[in-house]
Amino acid sequence: MMTALENKIDFIGFLTVTRANPNGDPLNGNQPRTDYDGYGEISDVCLKRKIRNRLQDMGEPILVQSNDRSDDGFTSIRERVESNPALAKILKMKEKEKGRTQMFAEEAAKAWIDVRAFGQVFALKKATGVDAVSVGVRGPVSIHPAVSLDPVTITDQQITKSTNGEPGETKGSDTMGMKHRVDFGLYRFQGSINVQLAEKTGFSAEDAEEIKRALVTLFENDASSARPEGSIDVARLYWVKHPGKTGIASVKVHRSVTVRKKEGVERPKSLADYTMDDTALRALPALEIELYEEGERKG
Repeated sequence: MMTALENKIDFIGFLTVTRANPNGDPLNGNQPRTDYDGYGEISDVCLKRKIRNRLQDMGEPILVQSNDRSDDGFTSIRERVESNPALAKILKMKEKEKGRTQMFAEEAAKAWIDVRAFGQVFALKKATGVDAVSVGVRGPVSIHPAVSLDPVTITDQQITKSTNGEPGETKGSDTMGMKHRVDFGLYRFQGSINVQLAEKTGFSAEDAEEIKRALVTLFENDASSARPEGSIDVARLYWVKHPGKTGIASVKVHRSVTVRKKEGVERPKSLADYTMDDTALRALPALEIELYEEGERKG
């Protein structure tokens, strides 16, 4: 039996990016995302995708799977929903039948941890023998986009293709392409877990532990040509448990860890060029604080 979540949770994480593209922007030639001031960004959608992938690696059932990581042979949310016996039975109920929407939301949350955690909008069209479904589930886990502490330098690298893809092609080593990378960036992300919303979706204390494990190892098993192994790392994660369901305002917690460049450093090239200060966080009353550095618990 799952244990009900009784304490509000906040988390603050720091990612190091070294010669990698943490989150390409498809509207800008897949260059690393930046804002107008040159600060690097990793979208909340990207971070949630990484969390889902890690949860999937841990053996947790996931509704929103990437097609290239599908572990059940399905390539759509409808197929995944219809494969669940309880949900398939609810789908056969009439659209206006009392309780159909609530029953659907409850069963979907029971079936998949990412629905319990992040929520999900189900918008399934009417099909043979099945009425349409329009259900919104609001999840307790919220996460902000990651933003670099300083403007990042992006390097563009021209690459060449030296092998033809098909017989008879004349493309050779003069066929050009581009790769883009962040030379170095320290990115900060943060988020919260809301107890009241957790009660509605059935998100448990055990689910919270799984989210924590996923965050600590966020970019494991995620290597690619744009993100070589070890080029992106969760350098530090603060997991903060409040004394009750509401606790201290999250804004106080999220602002309580400060990071500054060391004296004389103009252009940071590694984590060692920064000083982190969590004194204000530890001064807040009645908090239970877990600190992880590069995957290991430190306090």
